[in-house]
Amino acid sequence: MDRIPILRMGDVLLVTIQVDMHDRIALQLQDDLTCMIEKTGARGVVIDISALEMVDSFIGRLIADTSAMSRVLDAATVVVGMRPAVAITLVELGVAMPGVRTALDVQKGLAMLHAERDVDAWQ
Repeated sequence: MDRIPILRMGDVLLVTIQVDMHDRIALQLQDDLTCMIEKTGARGVVIDISALEMVDSFIGRLIADTSAMSRVLDAATVVVGMRPAVAITLVELGVAMPGVRTALDVQKGLAMLHAERDVDAWQ
């Protein structure tokens, strides 16, 4: 079975999706990612979807659900690299992604997570 690699960068996990997301692969990623958050104690997750040409309603909901699961496990999630066509499709399909934060690229996503962590440290 194909698996999407999850890289650890300090207390952040980086997921770069480089394959077409089929339902089975997406569900496996969700399971792998939540297990990895628990195992490593990661405080942040960056999901890079810049290679995805299309995202259907199932994948959109799965991304939203994965982000919610990560929050429950005390890890903030940022989805990066969303193409304009993907954003338009998700809106047209009416896929709600509450609580999903986005950034233009991996660098900005990491900066967003680190800035949030710095704010949390002061509170």
